[in-house]
Formats: sequence, structure tokens, C-alpha cells
Amino acid sequence: MRIPDGLRWVERAPGGRAWLAELPDRLAECVARWELTAVGPPFDYAFASLALPAKLPDGTRAVLKLQYPDDDSVHEATALAHWAGRGAIRLLAHDAGHRALLVERCDPGTPLHALPADAALDSAVGLLPRLGVPAGPPFTPLAEEAAGWAERMPGNWQRANRPYERRLLDAALGFLADLVPSQGEQVLVNQDLHAGNVLAADREPWLVIDPKPLVGEREFAVVPLVRGAELGHSPAAVRHRLDRLSAELGLDRERVRGWAIGQTLAWSVGGDQVFPGNVATARWLLDEA
Repeated sequence: MRIPDGLRWVERAPGGRAWLAELPDRLAECVARWELTAVGPPFDYAFASLALPAKLPDGTRAVLKLQYPDDDSVHEATALAHWAGRGAIRLLAHDAGHRALLVERCDPGTPLHALPADAALDSAVGLLPRLGVPAGPPFTPLAEEAAGWAERMPGNWQRANRPYERRLLDAALGFLADLVPSQGEQVLVNQDLHAGNVLAADREPWLVIDPKPLVGEREFAVVPLVRGAELGHSPAAVRHRLDRLSAELGLDRERVRGWAIGQTLAWSVGGDQVFPGNVATARWLLDEA
């Protein structure tokens, strides 16, 4: 079985090679269980799962996902069920033991970032309010997730040889300390809702895929679109997204900005890898005129 390029990082992760070795058997078991046909080669863009096109016995086009067992995606199926197809792909079946999902396939599947940036933001403004539905357990609270970022960031910064200035780290920690206890209404938010995880579909114009769900305030929901480079990576582009999404969705701009600095910097170091684009984005947001 061919492992797509997007999953090669798993070979360096703890337990990653064992997971890859088990994939052929898990795939065969899921294909048999759900009586899938026309199973195609894996999608190369998939980063945290093996994702393959398939058809159900009645001919319905679907995607079979075998998730890498990380914490971020453990409640992906629950989030999709919670949305029940409103603004997100439908969950067709789920096998928690195999970390396997069978989900609706988006046709034509064009990513949101294929649109001009402002047209993409128009679509996001229409989509996001539909996703912010009240939620609670079993989803991880944003407060808990942010506490983990704050705990890990200083050590990650030191181990990565201080890849950015201390003032940036201190600012991010300060924002998180202020924002966590003062949140508004708690709704379902997706900490990886960037413009590559929203696809064109025939059932609805745009549908969200691959959620990493949390429960937190609405100001956090737009952070992945603000920080993501898919709609432009420059100080002007980042600040434009911050301005438009905050204003048009009725959000507190400074809270969005604080969350964006906190999460973007937390995601700027992963293992032994530094992501300079995230560092730059956090700096642009902190130093805005």
C-alpha cells in the first residue's frame, strides 16, 4: 500500500511506524465491514489520516479515513455528528476502535483558497455562524487546550534554541492568561478551520472537513483563518482577515487577535521543527500599527 507524502512525518513519530504497518489490515477490515467498492488511491494532501475515495454498496461516493491516533482528532466523528451536515461533511459511519470514519465526499472538492481572498472570506462569513453551535462534553474545553499550550511553550522555545524573541513568548503567554478565564458563550469551535479544510460541494456550496474540535468562545473560531497562509501570507493580508472576520461576524477584535497570537505561537514549534511562517504571523499581529 502506498503511503502518501503528507503522511511521511508519521515515520518519525513515536509509534508511527507500527501504526503504518497496521494500516493495510485496518483498511481491509473497514472495506469488508462497510462493503466498500471502488476504493481508490490515497489522497496525497491528507496529513493526519490515510484518506481514500470509495463507494458505498448503493453507489454513494464517500471517503474512508483511518486516523493517526493523536489527541486532536479523537472527537472528529463526534463533531461531525453534532453538526449533522450543517456546514460540514456528513458522518456516514464510525469505528472508534479502528479510528476509522466513513464520511461524505465533497464534489468537486475545490478548496476555499482557490477563490480570491475576499471572495473566500465572504464564504467564510456565511459559513462560520452555522458551525458555532452550543456544545459541551466530550469535547475538550478551549481553556484546557490553551493551558497546555502555555505550559509547553517555554520549554519548546528553549529546546528549539529560542527561535524567536522572548517578548513574543511573553506576550502570547499574557494573552492566554487573560483570555482563558474571561470567555463568552461556549460553542463548538474548530482549531484547524483553515481555507484548505473547506471544500466546494454539491449539497452545499462549501463544507468543512477534518475538524479538530474544542468548546470555546466564538472569537477563537476564526483564528485558523486569520493565521493560515492559504489566503495570503503578509502583514497586510493577516490584518485584513482579522479586520473583516471580526467586524462582519460581530466579534471582539482584540480577543480574536490575542487568541491568534497565542495559538499561532503555540503551533510554531512542533517536536524538533520550527515553523517560521507561524512565528512571522504572530509577530505581525503583535506589532500591528
